[in-house]
Amino acid sequence: MNNNKPIGIFDSGIGGTSIWTEIHRLLPDEKTIYLADSKNAPYGQKSKAEIIALSCKNTELLLDMDCKLIVVACNTATTNAIQELRANYNVPFIGIEPAIKPAATHSKTQTIGILATQGTLNSELFNKNVEKFHNTKIIEQVGHGLVPLIENGHINSPEMTKLLYSYLSPMIEANIDYLVLGCSHYPYLIPQIKKILPAHIQIIDSGEAVARQTQNV
Repeated sequence: MNNNKPIGIFDSGIGGTSIWTEIHRLLPDEKTIYLADSKNAPYGQKSKAEIIALSCKNTELLLDMDCKLIVVACNTATTNAIQELRANYNVPFIGIEPAIKPAATHSKTQTIGILATQGTLNSELFNKNVEKFHNTKIIEQVGHGLVPLIENGHINSPEMTKLLYSYLSPMIEANIDYLVLGCSHYPYLIPQIKKILPAHIQIIDSGEAVARQTQNV
């Protein structure tokens, strides 16, 4: 990148720090500003209009700090608001979307699972993406309750374990061989998820891909 202005990154809380970590690993000399909108977390059950309004507010805060590029480190905000952001602000945006393509392309059972927020699964952008892979059975599961537990530091709690078992068991029974994490908070749950999933099921999140895309801007 050709100037010393910072890269802005925002998410509805701490989830996007997993993406910030990947960006910092690939671009250690770049200045970054991370905006965690924990006050309004989670975004997943908000309306599209609310998500757009919050995303615009976050963008304007980062632009006020002279950011040269904005990473929308939130699946829900990306799938519901990034087109609006690109249309209204004169700055490059990079978003994060559930990595359906690599999972569907490499699945041997032609059955994959996705764990995401209601806002992501309901979005037009997500469903257009799903339609491209009509030969793959995609089992969608809303991760109700996961983000608040993560935000409050209850990653290893019995309640978290109970929720994960209830969400993942039907996917295991359906013979998935890939699990797509469709929320930037969910990589923090990978150790717990691995305890539940059979070893052959691979877990995919989009953090590294977003960091590489940021590197190439």
